[in-house]
Parts: sequence; C-alpha cells; structure tokens
Amino acid sequence: MTAGAPSPPGARLAAVLQQLRQRTGLSLTQLAHATTYSRSSWERYLNGKSLPPRSAVKELCHLADEPADHALALLDIARTSRTDNTPSAPGAPARQRTATGADGPPPAVASATVPGATPPPATAPTGHRRAHVVTALASTCAVVLGTLVLVNLPPAHRKEAAPSPSAAGPLCRRTACRDKDPITTRCGAEPLTLAEHETATGAWIQIRYSRECGTSWARMWGAAVGDRVEITTGDRPGSHHSARVTTRKEADTYVHTLMSVLTPGIPVRACFTPVTGGAQECFQASSTDEADSAG
Repeated sequence: MTAGAPSPPGARLAAVLQQLRQRTGLSLTQLAHATTYSRSSWERYLNGKSLPPRSAVKELCHLADEPADHALALLDIARTSRTDNTPSAPGAPARQRTATGADGPPPAVASATVPGATPPPATAPTGHRRAHVVTALASTCAVVLGTLVLVNLPPAHRKEAAPSPSAAGPLCRRTACRDKDPITTRCGAEPLTLAEHETATGAWIQIRYSRECGTSWARMWGAAVGDRVEITTGDRPGSHHSARVTTRKEADTYVHTLMSVLTPGIPVRACFTPVTGGAQECFQASSTDEADSAG
C-alpha cells in the first residue's frame, strides 16, 4: 500500500459512501449544504483520503434513506486497521493483546527514544515563532468574521443546530441481559475489550465486556463466510453462545454473539473455528484483566 493510500477497509468504506452519495443525487456542493460538513471534507471522505466522523456517516445515510449500521461497522474496522497497520518484525507471532478502551481506535502508543538520535531544539527559531503567531491571529480573525456573518444572516439562511440526544443507558442489567443482543440492549455502547486475538487466517476476535450490564460477548471481523466464533463463560446455563458469518455483508463488517452474565474473576473463553477446517484457536480472559491493566 503506497503512502497516503487508504487501507483496504478504508477503501471499502469510501466505496460505500460514494454509493450512498450517488443514491442521494447530490453534488459535493449540495451535500455540503445539506449537512454540517464542508465540500472539501466530503471530498476527502468520499475518496478515502481521511476517515469521516461517525456523525458524518449518519447524516449521509439519513439523506440516502439507508440504515447506518453497515457503514458505521466499516468505519470501526477502518479505524482499527489504521491504528494496527504497523509492520511487524519478520517471524513475529500472531498478535494477541489486552486492552481497556471502548469502541473506536486504540490509544496511541507513546513514541520511543531512539539511541543516538539528536533531540529536537527546546525552542523554535524566531522565524517559526512569528509564523505561528501570524497563523494564530489569522485563525482567530476567521472565526470572529464567520460568527459575525452567521449572526447577521437572515433567518431563512440559518441552520438550526440539531438537539443533542439525551444520554440513554442500557436497557437491561446482569441476568436480565442473558441471551440478549448487546447492540439492541445498548450494552455495546461503551464496552471494554478484555482480550483480542488475530487468527491464522487473518480474522480478529475480541472478548467484549460491559461494566454497566455485567455481561460479556465475542465479536469477530475480517472472517470468511462460514467461519464461527464461540464464547463460554463458566459453566452456568446460558454461558455458551456462538455466531457464524452467513453473508458477504457480515464478512465485510463483523458478527457478534449474544451476551452471557460475567462474574468478576470468572474466566471467559473465546474460540475460532475456520470454515476451511483448520485447527480451532482459543484464548481467554476475565473481567479482572481490565482492572489489572488499568492499575
């Protein structure tokens, strides 16, 4: 992949966004007027030059009268791919790591100090400082001027800000969530990733955990049609769930299992079974892992 080129997930997302824009029949200029994003921003999003925010994807899907689930799933995968797209050392084993971040890209890794490298100067040259001051003043003037123009526009040209949706919590907790979908119950709104594993076939498996709901489930993406993921929590009834990729759309996005109640300290195990008949791959974690990592 050349420098500046979108990753394969990013290219798939850009293609879907282009299809949605064509369905609306709007030009880039018209799209900018119909949304809260500029023409140049849409040009970058639709050509894969940068990843759009979730709100931009939702606005475009709304204009195209299309549910946003598919496009948002592609956006999540593209963000993960962009963060994890660092070359591994030759012969390095498949990655498996634990994390505590919610949905979205993992936290950036602090840059290491290279032995023998010359540290950057403590202060910038005088010319650079002047350039920074001029840039800051220009930005401030642009903001003030834009505000004055907006205030003095006639009412017909003003766009009222959409009311922010009220924060809504999960629809169930613990045993009431057993055997239910984490998305429809809102338990998957801000989950933790207890463990993550890359399989030999290139699929990714995550063990997800919701503090508020007290439940766990597995999520899989990058898999092939027919691949299966299973999750087992202890030996209680309703502690075993599985999900299988059945369509090309699911293969392009992800599948997830139903939820099991997870008691702190009880291990949860996820297993991947490829459709090709290869060896099953399993790994496990527990809800205390995220607490240990945070500590």
